[in-house]
Amino acid sequence: MVAPGFIVGLVLPLILPADTSAGWTLSHNRGEPEDGICVLTQNVRFRFASYINNYMVLQKEPAGAVIWGYGIFGATVTVTLCQDKETIMEKVTSVKAHSNSWMVVLDPTKPGGPYEVMAQQTFGRTNFTLRVHDVLFGDVWLCSGQSNMQMTVSQIFNATRELSNTAAYQSVRIFSVSLTEAEQELEDLAKVDLQWSKPTSENLGHGVFKYMSAVCWLFGRNLYDTLHYPIGLISSSWGGTPIEAWSSGRSLKTCGVPTRGFAQSDSVTGPSKNSVLWNAMIHPLHNMTLKGMIWYQGESNINVNRDLYNCTFPALIEDWRQAFHRGSQGQTERFFPFGFVQLSSYLSATSDDKFPQIRWHQTADFGYVPNVRMPNTFMAVAMDLCDRTSPYGSIHPRDKQTVAYRLHLGARAVAYGEKLIFQGPLPEKMELLADRGLLNLTYSQQIQVKKQDKIFEISCCSDRQCKWLPAPMGTFSAQTLALNVSSCHGTPAAVRYAWTTWPCEYKRCPLYHPSSTLPAPPFIAFMTDQIPGDLSKLAK
Repeated sequence: MVAPGFIVGLVLPLILPADTSAGWTLSHNRGEPEDGICVLTQNVRFRFASYINNYMVLQKEPAGAVIWGYGIFGATVTVTLCQDKETIMEKVTSVKAHSNSWMVVLDPTKPGGPYEVMAQQTFGRTNFTLRVHDVLFGDVWLCSGQSNMQMTVSQIFNATRELSNTAAYQSVRIFSVSLTEAEQELEDLAKVDLQWSKPTSENLGHGVFKYMSAVCWLFGRNLYDTLHYPIGLISSSWGGTPIEAWSSGRSLKTCGVPTRGFAQSDSVTGPSKNSVLWNAMIHPLHNMTLKGMIWYQGESNINVNRDLYNCTFPALIEDWRQAFHRGSQGQTERFFPFGFVQLSSYLSATSDDKFPQIRWHQTADFGYVPNVRMPNTFMAVAMDLCDRTSPYGSIHPRDKQTVAYRLHLGARAVAYGEKLIFQGPLPEKMELLADRGLLNLTYSQQIQVKKQDKIFEISCCSDRQCKWLPAPMGTFSAQTLALNVSSCHGTPAAVRYAWTTWPCEYKRCPLYHPSSTLPAPPFIAFMTDQIPGDLSKLAK
């Protein structure tokens, strides 16, 4: 006899890898061993969450990895972690009402593997078993943003060599979310482009802007070279999208972003409606235990709520941190590390300062991170990585290796506590010597002046009008630089550095740190207070 509702005649193995398709699963009678007969059922939905699959990486100690899925309300679910057929741990839970979901938190586990994760649902006299294999424990990083994060390895410099460089990185596993949007927050992913996989030339270079993210992959590869344990990388990006689409309604409300849609801009080619990508491509991951995130976005906001970006970006970080901390039952750190790429350069037909404004707003108007509004964050400056001849347009520079290298330096410092320099030099004091026509800048780090340039500007005010004038670089020492401001015949009101869309040629900005090859970030500082102090006191 076969219970009503079952489809008869399909013989399958007792335990199969987890399937992301809701609505179909496997059943067998209690007590039948691994050679039992299973049949498909349409009315039982026992499955893992969409991103729990073979080859995945789970977050290592000191956090506990979250395993969850769906089942029959009232059923008991037993999750077992095994290695070499030995049970390492076992967790038991039940399926909750309304959501029909179940969840367990594994004990903190050391990095390594491979392991097998098995979940068994018991309901009455029937049980169902799912299994995923070749599971590793390590650090899991989520990568998100727009097209510069979405670019694949096949689109970057030295693509052929990079695509062939995978053999030593089989413990760096990759996963890519499909491009989907939703009006309401989804609990699980509607679709996956690339299930958890070992890296190959095919899945790293699948196509133009079609998974897997080059920045994400190269960042993880750099981390693996440093940490020597598994790294899990999740790519969830969509080109041409503003930050509002990636933000929850809660975070947008805190910044006063209108709930109604905004006018389409040339810089917006993807979904632009508030929260639709947060709902579909980020919120479904919020139960996952993560180590941290990296972000590359901002180009689409040059004409969309640009003046609010100094609020919307810190608010997004804060909101995502809260959501992932709560969703993972407190396992993802409340202030987990969050890295981002400051915008690179762009050949624009206009000479406006929209790009510099976004770069500045990306730091919450401090010029550096971490800061009081953006704790536990790190930044990769990219304004010197311009690419005039990029076949994807100058807004898509192909040197993603340097971007990823600079990001990984920030991660090593902020996420892993290494004592190293991860951001280029910024001035911490300035002194106006008006009688000599000089403005002296004292930097917090050593500086290397690669060339003299008119990249500095002074705001000169007279008759209640101000204009920006070049402030040529003059004498310098290990940590000081003098600017010639004698062209200002009024009152110097502010100074700024690299405040253009295209500040310098490829790796040829005037100022770097001498040993780390990190460029000095752009900044603007106001001289309303002549007492020397850091930029947080001087900048608006």
